[in-house]
Amino acid sequence: MIALSSCKAEYIAASLCACQTIWLINLINEIIDEKCETVTLKIDNISAINLAKNPIAHGRSKHIEMRFHYLTEQVRKGKLKLEHSKSENQIADVLTKGVKIEVFTKPRDLMEIEALTNMN
Repeated sequence: MIALSSCKAEYIAASLCACQTIWLINLINEIIDEKCETVTLKIDNISAINLAKNPIAHGRSKHIEMRFHYLTEQVRKGKLKLEHSKSENQIADVLTKGVKIEVFTKPRDLMEIEALTNMN
């Protein structure tokens, strides 16, 4: 799938995540007799969150395949809640992006990875 905007890319990724999330909710409900009310998905793109909450109001949603609107359906049903997550709180960014040392140290500390000292 080729996305021409970061909004579209985040929306598609969140939709695929929604599929896996709903599958896991159903699996947990079968294994243990405990109902999961709502799961929160954290997304770092506000436009993608707005698109998921109201796809009709956005002209960019007409280019997204229907299968990816599963996210919007689950948000409307109340099974998923979308929450904005700032990019600087994305722990995986240190593994996928070139970042400054200041940006690198915070997620490294969140993952509880210790800095290597001189190995002489």
